[in-house]
Amino acid sequence: MAPPIEGLLLVDKPPGVTSHDVVDIERRALGIRRIGHAGTLDPMATGLLLLGVGRATRLLRYLGDLSKTYEGIARLGVETDTLDAQGEVVRTANVSVSLAEVERACAVLVGSSMQTPPAYSAVKVGGRKLYEAARKGERIDAPARPVRVDAFDVSALDGRDVEFRVTCSGGTYVRVLVADAGRGLGCGAHLLALRRTAIGPFRVQDARAPGDGSLLPIERAIAHLPRVELEPDEGRVASNGSVLGPAGIEGPYAVFLRAGPLIGVYRDDGPKARPEMILAPGGAPSPGTV
Repeated sequence: MAPPIEGLLLVDKPPGVTSHDVVDIERRALGIRRIGHAGTLDPMATGLLLLGVGRATRLLRYLGDLSKTYEGIARLGVETDTLDAQGEVVRTANVSVSLAEVERACAVLVGSSMQTPPAYSAVKVGGRKLYEAARKGERIDAPARPVRVDAFDVSALDGRDVEFRVTCSGGTYVRVLVADAGRGLGCGAHLLALRRTAIGPFRVQDARAPGDGSLLPIERAIAHLPRVELEPDEGRVASNGSVLGPAGIEGPYAVFLRAGPLIGVYRDDGPKARPEMILAPGGAPSPGTV
C-alpha cells in the first residue's frame, strides 16, 4: 500500500491570487482534497504560506499563534478605504516628515494592544464576512482583539514611501498598523506592498512556488512545541485518546511514541493530561479523538 500523502508545504505565494487559490493549485498538483492553510495572505501580498496536507491539516491550529514577520512599503499622504493599494482613495494630505518622525510613529505601536479588524477583511461577524458587507456599503463593526507587535522597524524613507519590517503575533493586520502610523504622523498612509518572510521557525527562502513544493514530514508542524516521549504501554493508552499523568509543561505539547511516530497533542489539566488532538495511523481520526 502506498504511504499516505501528508505533511507540511511551504509555499511562496505570488501576488494577485488568494490563499484559497493556492490551496486549489496544490489539490490539483497532489491529487488530494484534504489541504488547508494557516494564516491567510491578502491577494496583493506575497510570501510565505503554510499548508497542511492530509492529517497535517489537523495540526494547523498549532501554527496560528506563531509570530509572523513581514517586509513592506507604506505610502504616506494617501488613505484608502481598504487601507491598502487596492482600495479607493478617501483622503490625501501633504507630507513633510523626517525619517526620525516616521521611526517614532512606528515605535509607538510596538507592544500589546487591541486592534479592530479592517472593514475589508475576511473576519466574520454574525456569519457575514466584513468585506462582503463593505462592498454593499454596509458597515459592520468587528470587536477589537488582542495583538502584539514585537518590532516595527523603518529601513528607509524615500519621499512619501516608507520601507519597513514588522514582527507581530498571528491575527495582526499590518495595513491597520500602517494606517495607525499614518494617523500618528498627521498625514495618513496606506499599505503599498507586503511580503511575509517568516512564520515562527519557517522562512520564505525555503518555500517554493505553488505546485512545485515537496512535503515536509508531518512532525514539522508541531516541532516548535515541547516534546514528550512515551513507552509502548503508555503510548497505546494515549493513542486511544485516554488521559495521562501531567507532564508539568505549560501549554500544549507533542506526544510521541519513544523513537516512534507522533501520537497527538496533550495539555496538562491539574492532576491529569488531556488530549487536544490524537492522530490515527493512516489518516482518519481515531474514536478517542478530542
